[in-house]
Amino acid sequence: MIRTTNRVLAAELPAHVGETVEVSGWLHRRRELKSVTFLVLRDRSELAQVVLTTPGGDVPEETVLRVRGTVTANAQAPGGVELTSPQIEPLSSLAQAPPFDLYRPAVSAGLPTILDHAPVALRHPHLKAPFQLSAASVVGFRAALDALSFTEIHTPKVVSSATESGANVFALDWFGRPAYLAQSPQFFKQAMVGVFERVYETGPVFRAEPHDTARHLAQYTSLDAELGFITDHRDVMAVVREAVAGMVVGIEERSAEAVERLELTLPEVPAEIPQIHFADAMKMLGADEPDLAPAHERFLSEWALREHGSELLFVTGYPMAKRPFYTHPDPDRPAYSNSFDLLFRGLELVTGGQRLHRYEDYVAALAARGECAEPYESYLSAFAHGMPPHGGFALGLERWTARLTGADNIRRTTLFPRDLHRLTP
Repeated sequence: MIRTTNRVLAAELPAHVGETVEVSGWLHRRRELKSVTFLVLRDRSELAQVVLTTPGGDVPEETVLRVRGTVTANAQAPGGVELTSPQIEPLSSLAQAPPFDLYRPAVSAGLPTILDHAPVALRHPHLKAPFQLSAASVVGFRAALDALSFTEIHTPKVVSSATESGANVFALDWFGRPAYLAQSPQFFKQAMVGVFERVYETGPVFRAEPHDTARHLAQYTSLDAELGFITDHRDVMAVVREAVAGMVVGIEERSAEAVERLELTLPEVPAEIPQIHFADAMKMLGADEPDLAPAHERFLSEWALREHGSELLFVTGYPMAKRPFYTHPDPDRPAYSNSFDLLFRGLELVTGGQRLHRYEDYVAALAARGECAEPYESYLSAFAHGMPPHGGFALGLERWTARLTGADNIRRTTLFPRDLHRLTP
């Protein structure tokens, strides 16, 4: 481990019994008994107990402290050790009281209080844990795609035209010219297939859709991938399976403590995720809709678990009328597309499919929708210079974490959420 100080982390203390060491962290809890005071210190790794046998001053919780003391074995203390004969030095000003007690196992505050005071509230181990899962998931996503020879890219989040999927975009002033926040890296990642063949990106996307639900955000983190030289959308689905499996592995390897803390059961990713065509799903549902409603997603997920033992289900062949213009139609059933969604525990998690790859097909697809190709020329130019059959997908990170944790609101797994009502903190 790279060290910049002599600091020892709380989780490392059992290896230093009998030694005098230095620890630093936040005062998590103070317990005063008749003849002794216990200070519980919290750092990024664990809790450490400090024993005071003389008055140590009334330092409030959440004050940052440096403590130098002797590591002493005590089976009753966190980690089986405690610090005795301590010398204590505050490293911050005396902390103000947090909005609720961070040392209590259960969170007593409601969601608005948590969001309003997120910089402090997320110090609570249970509230921090979902973001440890998110971080580990991204590591796993990257590792899985790196192993498949993908190249990570970073594309602009400000674009010159609102062309991808309608008018639900955020407009801004770009040095006197109109510009927009990107709804996705879709156009850029397709273009980069012509450079690297296989690319992925993790980053923010923006949707100016006036949703006010427990599953929608105006800004979220999208895990995107695009790959060339495919046969059809089923090649993309195979990559999705590897990416999701990699995310589970990432959590197992890097965030087992958060899984244990939240008492979670991670999904088993089958070697082949079950799938159902959209038309067959509609027959099963007794419905005739152009898209799946939330209740449909829940029903189909329950069916997949019951019939296939899988918490994951691909729904393929969505109607072309509900898919973006760049979606490749099913050659055998042109009203349906070579596209898919991946449902996870009752919620759409991934959208993807095969894209058009010939310039003339794009011009025809736009014309069929009554649109002119001119606003898209910058995008279409890549296809005029030769592009292979390709496809890709996008996975919503916050939705993934919300389903893992069983959160009742996606804002519980979103750092500083942005929606219809919230721009701060």
